[in-house]
Amino acid sequence: MAAILGAGIAGIAAGYHLSQRGIEHTVFEKNASWGGLCDNFSIGEGFLFDKFVHLSFTKSEVVKNLFQNNTAFYSHKPESSNYYKNLWLKHPVQNNLAPLSIDEKIRIIEDFVAKPTLNTIQNYEDWLLVQFGTYFKEHFPEKYTYKYWTLPSKELSTDWLGSRISIPSLEVLLRGAFEVQEKNFYYAQEMRYPQQGGYKSFLNTMATNSSIKTQKEVALIDPIHKKITFTDGSETNYEKLISSLPLPEIVKIIKDAPKKVVEAGEKLLATSGQLVSIGFNRPDIPKHLWFYIYDEDILPARAYSPSLKSPYNVPKGKSSLQFETYFSKKKPKQLSGDSLVNHIIEKGIQMKLWELNDIAITDYREEKYANVVFDFNRKSNVALIQDYLRTVGIISIGRFGEWDYFWSDQSLLSGFKGANIIGNR
Repeated sequence: MAAILGAGIAGIAAGYHLSQRGIEHTVFEKNASWGGLCDNFSIGEGFLFDKFVHLSFTKSEVVKNLFQNNTAFYSHKPESSNYYKNLWLKHPVQNNLAPLSIDEKIRIIEDFVAKPTLNTIQNYEDWLLVQFGTYFKEHFPEKYTYKYWTLPSKELSTDWLGSRISIPSLEVLLRGAFEVQEKNFYYAQEMRYPQQGGYKSFLNTMATNSSIKTQKEVALIDPIHKKITFTDGSETNYEKLISSLPLPEIVKIIKDAPKKVVEAGEKLLATSGQLVSIGFNRPDIPKHLWFYIYDEDILPARAYSPSLKSPYNVPKGKSSLQFETYFSKKKPKQLSGDSLVNHIIEKGIQMKLWELNDIAITDYREEKYANVVFDFNRKSNVALIQDYLRTVGIISIGRFGEWDYFWSDQSLLSGFKGANIIGNR
């Protein structure tokens, strides 16, 4: 029997892939429901929220077919916005500078033209300076980097970048500074989202074809005797083991794991997320599918609208927004609970997003693991842990199992890859 730890998208995908190959398995999940970060929750009477913003823009035909065969979905244009000093700028900012003042546009353009040339890019800060110059770097990506990654850009590597950031030519930057751009410069052209049931509805077929046991939190893994002990006192034996648990967590629960491996896990950095979800009495509060916030006195890094993703996410005649604020051991929480909710309500009024009497319901919750942080401790410590896991026969998958900046489709394919390793042995 194969055991899979964690019923997020990677674990569900691994279970589904094993079932397609006729391999007996069980997926063990500590929470009361499956889905991991792709799960959702309801507040009030009919306000549905995902855990963080989720929209599918996968180019993988395998993932597209899996998702599209699960449920009817809406197709959205990836039109997002940015809030900066009482202005709204189309995303990405560097291609859409038109709303800025003449003085600020001049500063950005001057620095863009005079941006430095570096022989070696040592960190994300160097990369930003080479691409955009000092003024834009300091006022936009630097501020967002600290809010989202909880570190300054000089403490981040560039391993995570890929095609995530648009790099305009001088001509494109100038056109965007002097006229409103209709062109979409985002790295995706279409965003897909289920009509009903939240983002996890895309995973329903995989979950149905996986054997999942919830409320089974792992307390100890004995790789010598191939036995798992759960916090409820129950035990199970396994022949093969796949884990999507975060690397810092799994090394702490492996019997007799070497001290250096446990210490490597402690050196890895991830952000935690604070989710403030708001339901409104009116249908027209959100104006953007999602948006980013650069002002430092407004704590959330970004927000998205469940009701714009799907009208079925709210009661008829209502709307909703969810705000994401990040913290880590490098950047502690500034506010939490009702204090953060009240902060966001007040800032939303200042941003002219809503009036106080528009608010029907609010909710606050936290997720311990939100994003992997690409600091300079990451690569060597991940390699050390993964080498050890392989020696004790554990296949590690998913965003936190591979400790990478995976989108949901990449996590799904990581689950398939882990299942293939078992199937081919």
